[in-house]
Amino acid sequence: MKQLFTKTFYFPQQHIVLLKNRGLLIADEEKAAGYIYNIDYFRLSAYFYPLLKSPKEQHLYKPRATFVQALNMYRFDRKLRLLFFTEIEKIEVAICSCITNAVSEYFNDLFWITNPTYFFNMQSFRYTQDTIDAELKKSKEDFILHFRSAYTDDYPPAWMITLQDLHEPER
Repeated sequence: MKQLFTKTFYFPQQHIVLLKNRGLLIADEEKAAGYIYNIDYFRLSAYFYPLLKSPKEQHLYKPRATFVQALNMYRFDRKLRLLFFTEIEKIEVAICSCITNAVSEYFNDLFWITNPTYFFNMQSFRYTQDTIDAELKKSKEDFILHFRSAYTDDYPPAWMITLQDLHEPER
C-alpha cells in the first residue's frame, strides 16, 4: 500500500551518526561526511547495502563493515562503468561509421540521411529530420560551423551529420 514520503533531510554528519549507530565502522568521520556531501548519501546507500546483516530490513551492519569498504565498491563500480562506456562508445562510433559509409555507397548519395525518398515511413523520416535539425541548430562542433560558413547546402553530408555527437554537452 502506498504512503506519503515522510523522511526528512539529514546533514552528512547526521548520516554518519545513523551509520555508526547501525554498526558501520567509520575511521575518519570528517572525510566520510565530505564523501556523503559530494557523492550523496542516496547514491552511496547502494554500496552500504551488501554490508548489512540479514535480515537487511533491520539496517544493521555486519561486524567489521566499514565506510571505506562501501566507498571502495563505489569507486570500483565507477571505474568499471567508465571502462564499459568507453568501449561501448568505440563500438557505437564504428557501427555508425560502417552504416553511414555503406548507405552512402549504396545510394551513391552523400546526403541520403536528409532525403525522404530513401525512407519507407514518412513519420520516421520527419522524426529523423527534426532530430537532425535540433542537433545541428545547437551544434558547436568546428566541422559543422565550418560547413555552415563554407557551403550553401541546407544540410551537411550524412557522414558529417552522424559524426555530430548526439550526446554533446551544452557549452
